Amino acid sequence: MPEQSPTIVHDVPVNVAQQPDPYPLFERIREHGAVQRVRLNPTLEVWMVTGYDEAVSALTDPRLSSSPVAVRGLEDEMAEQERTNILMSSMVIADGDTHVRLRNLVSRAFTARRVEALAPRVQEHTDAFLDVFAGRGSADLVEEFALPLPMAVLSDLIGIPAEGQPDFAKLAVGLIMPPNTPERLAKGARARAALVEFFQPLIERRKAEPRDDLLSALCAAQAEERISDRELTAMTILLTLAGHETVASLIANGVHALLRHPEQLAALRADPELLPGAIEELLRYEGPVSRGVARFTVEDFEIAGVTIPAGEMIIVGLAAANRDPARFDRPDILDVARREVPQQLAFGHGAHFCLGAPLARMEARIAIGTLLRRFPDLTLATPDETLSRREGILRGMATLPVTFAPQRA
Repeated sequence: MPEQSPTIVHDVPVNVAQQPDPYPLFERIREHGAVQRVRLNPTLEVWMVTGYDEAVSALTDPRLSSSPVAVRGLEDEMAEQERTNILMSSMVIADGDTHVRLRNLVSRAFTARRVEALAPRVQEHTDAFLDVFAGRGSADLVEEFALPLPMAVLSDLIGIPAEGQPDFAKLAVGLIMPPNTPERLAKGARARAALVEFFQPLIERRKAEPRDDLLSALCAAQAEERISDRELTAMTILLTLAGHETVASLIANGVHALLRHPEQLAALRADPELLPGAIEELLRYEGPVSRGVARFTVEDFEIAGVTIPAGEMIIVGLAAANRDPARFDRPDILDVARREVPQQLAFGHGAHFCLGAPLARMEARIAIGTLLRRFPDLTLATPDETLSRREGILRGMATLPVTFAPQRA
């Protein structure tokens, strides 16, 4: 393990998710030690974990909280956030019994059996979206495939009407922007208010006329006082956000990575049974969460020889950990046949491990597998260096123009 140098402050720019290759930056930080002080903007310095073993430890340690209320100097701001930010009532920042209660309310919807039961419907959606542009010979796989597919799946699962899907997709953009400027904070606040307004009528309809969907189940739980009105709305927004942008980025990033590595694409075409493992490798190599997830120290916390005081913020660098050479052989190489034991951390770890991971894996497996099978000559339509990534804290492609031989209907 390299010698720790926590007195060095490393700059991690707010647009790190949009950079063509942020991984050398993470490696330079890790060279000074697995836990380092980093500067996210001119006024915010936090700690960052870049080592795989240390990330696993941080994600499972009860001395770290998912709630920012413990951060020193932010007490007044956090009180205001709890009052005005609906997502402060969601399970993503809850701990202990509250987190368990909220998670249990939706966990049954994401069991392996329930997810696999959705597979035929996901295949139907996938085929339908591909049919739209199959005869054209070209497409933007972000706008025409990667973004609408998970929204259609969520519509089936949660119960979002088809006519409301475009509105939700537009509103959701405001919530994935880095909240580092007053303008973006204001945009996020407007987006949250609009999403509450978007979901409230739908929630009321499901209370009056339940259906076989997750939203109706949550409304039933609210009637039994197992979840408050505010928690119900927060849960609905959170599940839709988490299941839309992240899955869209997984699909687009995965296809982009394969097109940039034709030898790996050829290996996957030659042996389709590699696909489940290839999805794990694509998550490790270019997952949707670039900078990492936040945790907060509720007491003095020692990790990798560094003592972090109570009331501090830690960024657990999932992407950095997934490229840790101490854990992965040739970590910067994409290998769809990789057979290493370590689990990639793109979905997190521990109590807050992504609840929708089985669904995301299944969607990516069907989407990418079907795309490669139907379009054997798929290729990038523009030079790779001209492509850009979506704004926000997630790492995803803004566009992915491709060409292929047109297919007859």
